[in-house]
Amino acid sequence: MLLSPPNILTCCNLICGCMATGAAFHGHFEWALGMIVLGAVFDFFDGMVARLLHISSPIGKELDSLADVVTFGVAPSAMLFQLFGMVHYPDIIAPLQPYLPYTAFVMAAFSALRLAKFNLDTRQTSSFIGLPTPANALFWASLTVTQLPFLVSQRFNAIFLFLFMLMFSFFLVAEVPLFALKFKNLSWADNRVKWIFIAGTLIAAVAMGVSAIPVIILWYIALSLLAWRLHFA
Repeated sequence: MLLSPPNILTCCNLICGCMATGAAFHGHFEWALGMIVLGAVFDFFDGMVARLLHISSPIGKELDSLADVVTFGVAPSAMLFQLFGMVHYPDIIAPLQPYLPYTAFVMAAFSALRLAKFNLDTRQTSSFIGLPTPANALFWASLTVTQLPFLVSQRFNAIFLFLFMLMFSFFLVAEVPLFALKFKNLSWADNRVKWIFIAGTLIAAVAMGVSAIPVIILWYIALSLLAWRLHFA
């Protein structure tokens, strides 16, 4: 059924992504962040509802990826585009100032590659390979909202922003395993990385509030890499 409950929720995710993109282009970063967060909520529940109702279709799968490209690819890239227009440009790259903002959409392309890869990669049933697009989108959106005074100050500049964007684009498609918050049981032995992550997340959230979101995403990446190197999960 075309207008099944899961597909309706997915369309709500898509609408949130479109609204976040429009808000970003108008410099309304708080609104854009809110719409990305709401889109992530719809993205979570569309899959849950599909499983509960035993509704699965090729259309739903394709629609989900299309919605995610907008909400978690195009929308944060639009915020990054605006941010490139606000940051400090050192003299060495000053001639690139009119053009560099458009490189923000490289991240949207890598987000699409990440989603296409996820759809075909049978290894990602219980964990992720590469940074999930919602985590990437929440990082950039929350960073822009909570750290804007620093990002547009003389202590930061467009070179750092460009390199940071390339690094996160690489992480989207990198062959690096990152844990998923899926519990088969609640034991420490089987879930120690997840419990450590949750504990660190709660501490950061209490101490920093909304400003903790980009820190939590970095904490997630760092802990996943450490677990991968030490061969425990």
